[in-house]
Amino acid sequence: MPGMILGPLLRYVDEEQATVWVETDAPCEVEVLGRTARTFCVCGHHYALVGIEDLEPGTSHPYDVRLDGEVVWPEPDSEFPQSVIRTVDPSDRLRITWGSCRVTMPHTPPHNLSKDESEHGRGNDALRTYALRMLEGDSAEWPHLLFMLGDQVYADEDAPETRAFIRSRRGTDGDPGLQVADFEEYTRLYRESWSEPVVRWLLSTVGVAMLFDDHDVHDDWNISIDWVEEMRSKSWWDARITGALVSYWVYQHLGNLSPKILRKLEVFGRAQEVGDAWPMLRDWAREADSGSEGRRWSYSRTLGGVGVVFMDSREGRVLGEKPRRMFDEDEWDWIKDRITGDCDHLIIADTLPIFMPPALHDAEAWSEAISDGAWGPIGSKAGERIRRALDLEHWGAFQHSFRQLTDLIADVGAGRCGEAPASIITLGGDIHHAYLAEIAYRRDREVSSPVWQAVCSPYRNPLDSREKRIARLGSTKGAEAVGKMLAKSAGVPDTDVRWRLVQPPTFENQVATLTVDGREAWLRLERVWPGEDPELETSLERRLA
Repeated sequence: MPGMILGPLLRYVDEEQATVWVETDAPCEVEVLGRTARTFCVCGHHYALVGIEDLEPGTSHPYDVRLDGEVVWPEPDSEFPQSVIRTVDPSDRLRITWGSCRVTMPHTPPHNLSKDESEHGRGNDALRTYALRMLEGDSAEWPHLLFMLGDQVYADEDAPETRAFIRSRRGTDGDPGLQVADFEEYTRLYRESWSEPVVRWLLSTVGVAMLFDDHDVHDDWNISIDWVEEMRSKSWWDARITGALVSYWVYQHLGNLSPKILRKLEVFGRAQEVGDAWPMLRDWAREADSGSEGRRWSYSRTLGGVGVVFMDSREGRVLGEKPRRMFDEDEWDWIKDRITGDCDHLIIADTLPIFMPPALHDAEAWSEAISDGAWGPIGSKAGERIRRALDLEHWGAFQHSFRQLTDLIADVGAGRCGEAPASIITLGGDIHHAYLAEIAYRRDREVSSPVWQAVCSPYRNPLDSREKRIARLGSTKGAEAVGKMLAKSAGVPDTDVRWRLVQPPTFENQVATLTVDGREAWLRLERVWPGEDPELETSLERRLA
């Protein structure tokens, strides 16, 4: 009989719909709660997304998974509670747990030590620690949704089982070495990342929304047009980028979409009709990467009174034109249609913080300006080197798009796009520390909604002591003054929005929870220390609305 290689992952969940994702070892029919789906094939691997519709809001549905009628999940003698689909109740509290950046390592010494204690140390996995606490606590307190905002997998960092597989199939002396090279190696990386038993149970029980960031593909992915042209000249890059995009589509993106949207998705329909969808998807990925035609990895959801917009700020960048932009015009039009009022709370989720610590934001604006020629040809070359060396690739380094988005947020918060929400909360990750920033506009913008930037990173990939000192320095008043001076020297125009961190940034592996109830909202940041017996410690609690 067929078996399940990976999953089940509970993916899309709203008031009435859900999807369950699985990878199997052979073609078969997958059944969940009486609904069925046939597997589709990509490069010899078999996947299915089972759509479940017409559920009642606020209800719980324990489920098993059957392949060709045989129960394969829960596993025999499982120590975990049965997996359950819980639909959203629009009249009740909504809990969203979120974070970013999770490397794949064992959970034993030396891997659960700090980076300062061992070169192999990555601390305790905050996501796994959170799941362990769920097992011990009241299920009524479990989150309804889990947001994984970038770097679910690291194609360019150690994952022991994947690296062993790489060594078994090819040489590693030349590029890309032990980094993931193609779709087959990505399948092993996803399997290793999501198969740890406690995490696997968590992913089967809490609906998961995902976005990719650079390490899902390659460090500094799409940082500049010079970087893109350099990578495209490398003989191994085509297999890497097509493998990255196709695997992201299969493992992450499809599950972000509702059953109704999936039925209308042309590429998904074609993948289900052919014997092996790899040739078609490989060509589709090449086309998606080669240009910018409004191809969207962004998506949105409405959860009762909460609007959530997930923005892809990596693959859709426009880099070969001036001004550089995070999105092309088609995608920006799509985003404008969804970042609106007439909701209790508006959540804007991106892998990158829109509002970085002010000193870092200004440094990125300066780097973009001199790379574009503000200090002449010599400054332009130096700017590109600095941009890559310091990872200056966030919203501050895309000033045109930053101003577009902050203007749009102001319009929503002022009630010019429908009734102003009780809060506008931007979520981000990527930068390996966490903070909450309060955003303020000029009075003449008439913004009445509280606007916040909440950043939580990493789930598991902490900074070492030296990196923490640098990050702390970037949040000081002195650094902020230097950043403003640099930006001004390069002719960067001032903005009518300001922001400040409500407390110093926090470090270690960490996880965040956003709770909304009617017109109220709260944020909690929790971190876990390296070593044995991991426990979560609250580092920030704040009422947002």
